[in-house]
Amino acid sequence: MKSQQAFKPTFSLELFPPKTDVGMEKLQTAAGKMAAANPLYFSVTYGAGGSTRDRTLETVKWLRSEGIETAPHLSCIGLHKEEILELLHHYQQQGIQRLVALRGDMPSGMGDTGDFPYANELVEFIRAETGDHFHLEVAAYPEFHPQAPTASSDLQNFKRKVEAGANSAITQYFYNADSYFAFVDSCEKMGVNIPVVPGIMPINNYQQLARFSDACGAEIPRWLSKRLEEFGDDLESIRAFGLDVVTEMCQRLLDQGAPGLHFYTMNQAELTLSLWNNLGLSDRA
Repeated sequence: MKSQQAFKPTFSLELFPPKTDVGMEKLQTAAGKMAAANPLYFSVTYGAGGSTRDRTLETVKWLRSEGIETAPHLSCIGLHKEEILELLHHYQQQGIQRLVALRGDMPSGMGDTGDFPYANELVEFIRAETGDHFHLEVAAYPEFHPQAPTASSDLQNFKRKVEAGANSAITQYFYNADSYFAFVDSCEKMGVNIPVVPGIMPINNYQQLARFSDACGAEIPRWLSKRLEEFGDDLESIRAFGLDVVTEMCQRLLDQGAPGLHFYTMNQAELTLSLWNNLGLSDRA
């Protein structure tokens, strides 16, 4: 963890573009509440194969109109150079200086992987076309990508993204801090020394969380899943217990040198702000 202790901690939040106007109104209300906590930036996700392109652009535009620093996600799978260039120029014109560069998932039924099958190729392309204009975040997987054949191959994939020009990384969410510490130690042994910011998912609904985790390869430790199962449909108890668990994990991460936290808010302010306040992040930001 020595490499991570050298970086100034950053605290950021993630939103996803809603599908409806009602969803956009809810996002705007939640984002307004969370912006008051003074995060470094909000990231905005980009659907598989560009499926949420217009909504992502709309959400980014609104955030920028409110004076909120924004880091759009840019997922390359299924896209071609011309489409990527159009987005890069659009974001440059908006004054965007930070991007989250990802491979993304192939949409169901789409056979064309586009010009960039891998995220390191996207990072390299952005650097070639825009120089150092953008601070580039990439993804990291402490419990390893579900499609990676081995842990070592996944680490090498991460190293390639760093060597292509990534400035920092955001991890997939996890509930086992030791997996993050072990991942960082492995990166240090490979000579990879960029900030690796833990991704944090508040626990709001256990059944929903279990589905997400099964799809993305994030492990819910057995002891935690058993405790959450005991609460059944008692969402209030799930949220209270989850808040204690995630607060304790975040504090441990920060105490041992993690260079900040990135919260997957699910466009909801309450639990994220509770974590933020429990950890005193407004004073640290």
